[in-house]
Amino acid sequence: MTRSPSTASADVPGIPLDAAEFYRTLEESNSREWWVAHKERYAVSVREPMAHLGDVLTEEFGEPKLFRPNRDVRFSKDKSPYKNHQGLFVPTSARMGWYVQIGADGLRTAGGFYASASDQVARYRTSVADDIAGDRLVAVVATLSDNGFEIGGDVLATRPRGIPADHPRLELLRHRTLTASRDHGTPEWLESDEVADRVRSDWVALRPLVEWCDQYVGASELPGRR
Repeated sequence: MTRSPSTASADVPGIPLDAAEFYRTLEESNSREWWVAHKERYAVSVREPMAHLGDVLTEEFGEPKLFRPNRDVRFSKDKSPYKNHQGLFVPTSARMGWYVQIGADGLRTAGGFYASASDQVARYRTSVADDIAGDRLVAVVATLSDNGFEIGGDVLATRPRGIPADHPRLELLRHRTLTASRDHGTPEWLESDEVADRVRSDWVALRPLVEWCDQYVGASELPGRR
């Protein structure tokens, strides 16, 4: 007898490949009706495996947060009700820490500084401009880049006000947020317990970036932004 995707996925020790297929199909049929009809599949192929992954990594990295599948469409022109991926985040300070997601393109790991309150951006740029803290970040970013991580974040198109055009760390100073990520796609090991080892390895590599952000940026101290 042919098993349904949700039933077949229940026996997978890692993240089922059906999780990526789930999101590929969702991209074509992003509606409440489709979601309700596939709610059990989401639970078995996506939510439960991701929650288990977070549980496995909790002792080493901290308590994870599994994001809700619903999009906040209040201020968006795109009214699609559901996200095209399932994310899991382990915070150190508010909106900075380690991240992993499964989506149509497969598994992505990431980490860094995701918040952009004005006081956080100011502390970030002050630290990057400092020769000791700034050079430390340059080394961290270079190591991550050399090891296959993509450096990203919210970046200004021009240089920040007051920063000279020849500043040695201009590219980093243009950032309002700073992250590093790696896309793994949908390899065979995704369905095995090796997925936890792979995510752990990436998060260990990302630890210097997370710790730098936590030390020099930290949580916002503005009212309502903690």
